[in-house]
Amino acid sequence: MSFLGSALGIRRIRQPEPAPPARAATPHLGRDTAAGWQYLLHHPGLRPLFFNSLLFGGSIMMTSPLMAVLMLDGLGLAPWQYGLALGLPCLGGVLGSRLTPPLTRRLGQRRILLASGVARSLWTILLPLTPSGALGVFVIVAIDFGLLFSAGVFNPSFTTYRMAATPDALMSRVGTSWSVSSKTCQAAFMIAGGLIAAAAGVRGALLIAGLLCMASALLLPWRKARISTGIVSAPTTDAVPSPATDSPSA
Repeated sequence: MSFLGSALGIRRIRQPEPAPPARAATPHLGRDTAAGWQYLLHHPGLRPLFFNSLLFGGSIMMTSPLMAVLMLDGLGLAPWQYGLALGLPCLGGVLGSRLTPPLTRRLGQRRILLASGVARSLWTILLPLTPSGALGVFVIVAIDFGLLFSAGVFNPSFTTYRMAATPDALMSRVGTSWSVSSKTCQAAFMIAGGLIAAAAGVRGALLIAGLLCMASALLLPWRKARISTGIVSAPTTDAVPSPATDSPSA
């Protein structure tokens, strides 16, 4: 259904896509991925966001199988409670993404990017404290709602910045390099989470994941010069184009 919805959405686009820029060489996955990494690692604004994304995304994915074990085994939740705890917080992501444009116009992209980037890193540390019973379901819903709301604000702002900071000729290569890195890092973190849980228990592994998630905030582009690099000039320092719509996923 999601792919069908995407196809219908693309079908409604009336403005034709511009012709792609000329390529000097035949596309090559390895070479193009390396070119994307080279651009990311040399860009003063995208480099910290790249490493922030790897650490945050890896930490969040590390908690995914751990929370399934904790909720279904450790807490003994019923299947409907498990589904409720996973599905209801998604409303936070939708709400966050809807609020991003007015928040950005009011506060500026840099403030929103940093504030939401910090906010989304603070929730996971609370997961090891989840109690049993109905209170546990409420706590998980509240934690995930806050996490997805913060990520829902961060993602459109970040996506807008990355697109503004990347030349059209490098857009696909940067996107591919980012995706390859994220998927590889997430898989490694999930494997590490299982090994840590085997040694320190599920709650111990969740605590480590929460600490790593909090540490990701240190990798945000705190220098003002970094975050402004690549943004289209605007009347004020923090003014930016309106955020592009993006999925509210963590």
